[in-house]
Amino acid sequence: MSFSSNVKHEIAHEGMENHCCARAELAALFHTAGTICLGAHKHLAIQMETESAIVARRAYSLLKRLYGVHSEILVKKNKRLRKTNHYILKASERAQEILMDLRVLYPDGEGARDIHADIDPAVIGSYCCRRAYLRGAFLAGGSVSDPERSYHLEIVTHSGEHAKSLKELVQLLEMNAKVVERKKNYVVYLKESEQIVRFLNLIGAHTALFSFENTRIMKDMRNSVNRVVNCETANLSKTVEAAMRQVRQIEYIRDTMGLHKLPQSLRQVAEARLSNKEASLQELGNMLSPPLGKSGVNHRLRKLAQWAEDLRNRASAGSLKKGKEES
Repeated sequence: MSFSSNVKHEIAHEGMENHCCARAELAALFHTAGTICLGAHKHLAIQMETESAIVARRAYSLLKRLYGVHSEILVKKNKRLRKTNHYILKASERAQEILMDLRVLYPDGEGARDIHADIDPAVIGSYCCRRAYLRGAFLAGGSVSDPERSYHLEIVTHSGEHAKSLKELVQLLEMNAKVVERKKNYVVYLKESEQIVRFLNLIGAHTALFSFENTRIMKDMRNSVNRVVNCETANLSKTVEAAMRQVRQIEYIRDTMGLHKLPQSLRQVAEARLSNKEASLQELGNMLSPPLGKSGVNHRLRKLAQWAEDLRNRASAGSLKKGKEES
């Protein structure tokens, strides 16, 4: 199973002791993935479609517990290759009463009914009910990426009004949710790993939370090791490149005028570098008599570089002067 499926499987078995929490979760299920159908004689029916059998069973159990309603679950076979089945829960018995209790429907005073997509404060009046509502919303339209790949948790809903209300609920619980429209749906999402951990904790996905944290810790450790290795590799490359450049400069001086014409202090460093091409500045300094610190060795190597540059400039000027005389 995917990481999202593991999370849903875990929270779908969460106990539901309080009536108010069961009501909040069922309201979230229908707000997020439910539709209202008009049947014969203008009687209302509730319908919810999901790709998860366990989510459909959860909604079935909640309807039975809260309202004593026995709903129907249909399986719609998907004919497209490698596509999962869809489970459709239908309930027509006491549908209007249920929807009004869940604050999905409101009477408008004239015998008609008004549909509300936002979350009624009465449904999430307590902290436990807010957690239950988030659990139901995630079961109905949520997914979370495998932390090995990325950090992303989202809940998809078909109503912009519900998405805004859901975002405000998530923010009320101290998580910075954002909303984006995608293919005629609305997505409430979290991107930061710490906030995803908090969300998983709030909805009761504790086993998934520990797995997420373990993966995140291992991933962070690997990234830290890679950064250190990359930094050390870069530093080593720079050290080797600098040493090879110094060797080329000293060899030019040797081949042009000879190292014996250098001052003793520079000659000593030049000979040490030619004999130890891969040595660090500290190692070169320790080879000298008397020993010299890194800054002292670096200073003398810069002087040798200047000597090589001056020799090249004089050679270039001499060639230019000779060319003019011959012409």
